[in-house]
Amino acid sequence: MDVIRDLAACPRPPGGTVVTIGAYDGVHVGHRAVIDEVRRQARARGLATAVVTFDRHPASVVRPESAPRLLTDLDQKLELLAETGVDHCLVITFDEARSREPAEDFVREVLVDCLNARVVVVGEDFHFGHGRRGNVDLLRRMGAELGFEVDSHELVDAEGRPAGDAGKVSSTAIRQALAAGDLESANRWLGRPHEVRGVVDHGDKRGRELGFPTANVAVPGEVLLPADGIYAGWYERPDGSVHPAAISLGRRPTFHPEADTSLLEAHLLDFEGDLYGEEARVRFVARLRGEERFASVDELVDQMARDCEDARAVLKLS
Repeated sequence: MDVIRDLAACPRPPGGTVVTIGAYDGVHVGHRAVIDEVRRQARARGLATAVVTFDRHPASVVRPESAPRLLTDLDQKLELLAETGVDHCLVITFDEARSREPAEDFVREVLVDCLNARVVVVGEDFHFGHGRRGNVDLLRRMGAELGFEVDSHELVDAEGRPAGDAGKVSSTAIRQALAAGDLESANRWLGRPHEVRGVVDHGDKRGRELGFPTANVAVPGEVLLPADGIYAGWYERPDGSVHPAAISLGRRPTFHPEADTSLLEAHLLDFEGDLYGEEARVRFVARLRGEERFASVDELVDQMARDCEDARAVLKLS
């Protein structure tokens, strides 16, 4: 996939493109359904494919006080988009100036002048431009003038079928599921285990003292973590090796009853080695239980051993 970060470097494919536009946070099954339609139409017409997305969530500029936490950072989003097989991805720098841009200017500058759009495929509820004035109707009016068609794609459910309001897959619904501890629904809508990334920090080494050493992964604050609890999942190291893990996410109330921030700790099963300072990718496969406060350290250690066995079972290691 050709990633374009500068409008001055636009390829403007001479044959034209089929384009879709959006924040694409999570690159979930609904997003993939739209991209599948982009690729289908491009094959039928002999055109290139393109996704237009943004370097940050537009809400972080337009309404920072209520901007959602991200399901994917930019690097992961681009990796997931590359997996869909699109030819070009244009990453728009979304700043104050861009937030004030009229929808009509965006269409001319990005869709026409940069990507030579012949077809624009978007969800039926798509909005863009200053004040969210841009919508499917505006795209159709401008397309008739500027030489592109518009295909508004019906939103889908987790199986990729047309969905009613209650069953629509959306980044918002996924965030709500993660916050509620409903990892099963979130992963089904994502089409993959929810993943977060961060650098392994030095902790208080209490896990090592208890016989369960952990990697303390510092996840950037703008990325969404699931609800506090104990999870089974996978831990990927920079060398690409993937290890099964029992994951604790929470405030460790047995030792820190007054803590006000959560900590992500991954215990790699059947692993010994130094993980400090490396970039980690942690994937949440299943929620095993909620976080608890134990009356004694011995009770906690016994439960940690059971959690590891439960993680093995979920991950089909035993």
